[in-house]
Amino acid sequence: MYSYKIKNSILLFLLCASFFIACKSENKQSPAENDPKEETGKEVGGLELTTAQMQTVGITIGKIEDRNLSAVVKANGQLAVPPQNKADVSILSGGIITMINVLEGQQVKKGQVLATINNQDLLKIQQDYLGSKNNFTYVKAEYERQKQLQAADAGTGKSFQAAEATFHAEKSKLAAFESQLKQLGVSPARIAGGKFISQFPVLSPISGTVGQITANTGAFVQPGTSIMEVVDNSKIHCDLTVFEKDLMQVKVGQKVSFQLTNQENELINGRINGINKSFENESKGVIVHAVIDNVQQKNLIPGMYVTALINTGNRQMPTLPIDAVIRFEGKEYIFLVTGEEKKNNNTIFRFEKIEVKTGVAELGYIQVIPLKQLPENSRVITKGAFYLESKANGGEEEE
Repeated sequence: MYSYKIKNSILLFLLCASFFIACKSENKQSPAENDPKEETGKEVGGLELTTAQMQTVGITIGKIEDRNLSAVVKANGQLAVPPQNKADVSILSGGIITMINVLEGQQVKKGQVLATINNQDLLKIQQDYLGSKNNFTYVKAEYERQKQLQAADAGTGKSFQAAEATFHAEKSKLAAFESQLKQLGVSPARIAGGKFISQFPVLSPISGTVGQITANTGAFVQPGTSIMEVVDNSKIHCDLTVFEKDLMQVKVGQKVSFQLTNQENELINGRINGINKSFENESKGVIVHAVIDNVQQKNLIPGMYVTALINTGNRQMPTLPIDAVIRFEGKEYIFLVTGEEKKNNNTIFRFEKIEVKTGVAELGYIQVIPLKQLPENSRVITKGAFYLESKANGGEEEE
């Protein structure tokens, strides 16, 4: 019996000890479970601010508003001049260049002497011209004599007809020689006075700027060879490529803003004055011509690449101030207010970064298109978004 009592006492002691240890362990764990989370003043990513913080850095909250912005079509292209404002200076008769009177980039006027060509065949043309001119004098006199005889019924009709045919043939021949001399820049009147020349001038076909000169003094050039070009940039225009999806929005007369590649903030205005009626190769693009209003006399050169915005009208678009949009790693974002909470006489705002696409920018506002559906009457940061982006990326100050 005594042994039985001892065993019961030991068992009771062990049960009490186990219960005590279990209670003590539970008491140690429960404070950790019941204690509130340490308040750090931010959610994941640091997208939480108080009103005091927002006032300090100038952050404001507002809504996405519809505004009447200009709708535009973006197009790329390059500057060009009309065919009648660009000329290749060629020669009709081969010869040796004895002098080049201009330099590349020099301004010239129509009819100005650009170069001089030495051509021995020119002497033969002048001889033939003088021979034809002298013969025409005789033929003309005979024609007039036969004409008078015919009028007086003193001559034969056959003689008059022969004289008349010879007269018109020699007249045409003489006119052909004169035209040939004029094309070579030689005055027929000067040759008629017996002043033969062995050189003829190369004249500028238009007024403009001398472009690339492809020949040197002393070089022999073949007939039809271009030795330089002259470009008149006063009529420079832009050839833009507009793709099929935007083509129906583009009309003649619409305003265009041009920006030269690699020259930021240099805008030039113009307007659409022509639209091609066929696609370019396989690109499904149509060439649209726009005249340029170069009132500032900028140095525009054919071949320069440009980016253009074609104003296709005005329409209501969802917009935000430009400062509300931040750019990170090639994407664009805004900050959406996801909640607010009153605590200790202060309001805590929570934010979420939302990716958007942007469009037209005008007068400090920009079109925004969220990539996901936003709740109705959503509020977003309208100013100071860059500060919240800095906090989200680890730039938050320690409190």
